[in-house]
Amino acid sequence: MATPTGQRRGRPPRISRAEILAVARRIVDEEGVDRLTMRRLAKDVGSTPMALYHHVRDKDELLVLLLDEYAARALRRPELPADPRERVVAAAAAIREALAGQEWVAQVLTADDLMARSALWFTEQIVDGLVECGLTPERAVHGYRAIWYYTAGELLVRAASARRRAGDDRATYRERVFADLDPEELPRLAAVGDRWARLTAEDTYLDGLRALVDGLVG
Repeated sequence: MATPTGQRRGRPPRISRAEILAVARRIVDEEGVDRLTMRRLAKDVGSTPMALYHHVRDKDELLVLLLDEYAARALRRPELPADPRERVVAAAAAIREALAGQEWVAQVLTADDLMARSALWFTEQIVDGLVECGLTPERAVHGYRAIWYYTAGELLVRAASARRRAGDDRATYRERVFADLDPEELPRLAAVGDRWARLTAEDTYLDGLRALVDGLVG
């Protein structure tokens, strides 16, 4: 029996995994990964949470599927230099380039237990390069972790700063503080106080990355 709107009662319409991923991707792109819940996803898909579980086991599996989909689309394996130090730098820089502007991906990956399997090639290149530089495999893993923390932290801080400043041209609290530093108490900071915001906004990722790699391999 049809309802007044012409829709049939009973089971919700059939949905596909592709539809689920497309809606989930829209939510995380537009609103952030924290807003993605199975209940919210079901509502936007036009189905029920129970129907989603026929396609994905839970939110973690959904996030892994999104990560794999994004990695397959955005991660490009660059031509790597023969020099192992530069190979490490090139692989890390490629990760950063792929994640730039995709805050939700960095947020998910910083949980340290979810990953895109197709992205492991980049991890392999970094660890292999560090081993070729003389580190033990164990120390190379520690080195990779330091490089990843540096890269993810840089991405998240820049994204958060851009989000907070979006549409607001007023001086920030930090800018007001740095504009009024006491040169007797904080002489070094006072000397660059009027340029602090501009200097800290400059893209020095590669400089920092090379310094980090040099420090790791000695």
